[in-house]
Amino acid sequence: MSSHLDVAFELADIADLITTSRFRAPDLRVDTKSDNTPVTDADRATEMALREALERLRPGQEIVGEEFGGEGQAEWRWILDPIDGTLNYANGVPVWATLIALMCGDRSVCGVVSAPALGRRWWAATGEGAFTDSGQRIHVSRTPTIEEAYVSCTDVRDFATRRGERGFHALLERARVIRAFGDFWSHMLVAEGVIDVAVEAWVNPWDVAATQVIMVEAGGRFSDFDGAFRIDSGNVITTNGLLHDELVTLMRDENQ
Repeated sequence: MSSHLDVAFELADIADLITTSRFRAPDLRVDTKSDNTPVTDADRATEMALREALERLRPGQEIVGEEFGGEGQAEWRWILDPIDGTLNYANGVPVWATLIALMCGDRSVCGVVSAPALGRRWWAATGEGAFTDSGQRIHVSRTPTIEEAYVSCTDVRDFATRRGERGFHALLERARVIRAFGDFWSHMLVAEGVIDVAVEAWVNPWDVAATQVIMVEAGGRFSDFDGAFRIDSGNVITTNGLLHDELVTLMRDENQ
């Protein structure tokens, strides 16, 4: 197993202890950030603990996190989202996860998504496959058409306020099923092959860095709405691969 993954697993274990101990705590503190999204004391405590662990385990490597930032200029850098799904976490909904990724250049070389309230964890490293829970290898679906596809998103209103409204409406009309599982959960379900497409119009790099390598290693595809293999475009599409080019055609700007 990749030594990078060993580090990421250690970080995930540290995060799980903190996040589970504060989940549904009666004294959980919830603040609102400048972008009008929530942050809890658990988000901050988790990221601080992960940073301290990385300084011990990988001294000198750059760290970028949702709550305490980072330059993001080094070739090798750790990308941390202490709690993806903070709104769920703050409201007592168990769909949230800690996301941990190691980037080399523009691609993640290992990633762990740990969702302890669901009792689930997913991980991958380049060339080693994607796995979940007890070590079961996962692979994307073989659904061949949008008309047969099971699609997930986050908040449907983001397409109107951010990007992709027209394309998403076309997807609404054509897809077999659309559900809003949201955040990491949508993409991990694509990687497992139980749904076929996930699309989000509003993401940050730490929301999707771990997803990138997991999706590739599960045999799927990952891109922004323009088809670029990037985590910093503000939007994301993950698919089983067979549907990807058509999703990009729907969601890219010239169709708006």
